[in-house]
Amino acid sequence: MEIFKEFSIEAAHRLPNVPEGHKCRRLHGHSFQIAIHVRGALEPKSGWVMDFADVGEKFQPLFETLDHHCLNEIEGLENPTSENLARWIWQRLKPVLSQLTKVVVRETCTAGCVYRGEEG
Repeated sequence: MEIFKEFSIEAAHRLPNVPEGHKCRRLHGHSFQIAIHVRGALEPKSGWVMDFADVGEKFQPLFETLDHHCLNEIEGLENPTSENLARWIWQRLKPVLSQLTKVVVRETCTAGCVYRGEEG
């Protein structure tokens, strides 16, 4: 069974590697929606895979690093595309949340990405 917990962060960024004149090259901000998915067996006594509070606790240090910051200023996010942000979150969360299966980052209500670890 798979569960997920969603988080919202407000952050600024610019994409330095897009062509000159591209609107995303300029500093701008997003209300990013981040979903953390974990998979595991349903624990018979509790009736859940994992306490949602535990997912939140594991994500909290990353939330504090990202929320209301300029993503370009965070080590490893010098080119903070949604794809790179999802991978950055995965790399820091997987060691402390072994059941992690997927990180979903939405930068707008119609655009985002899904990362499931190194996929080749």
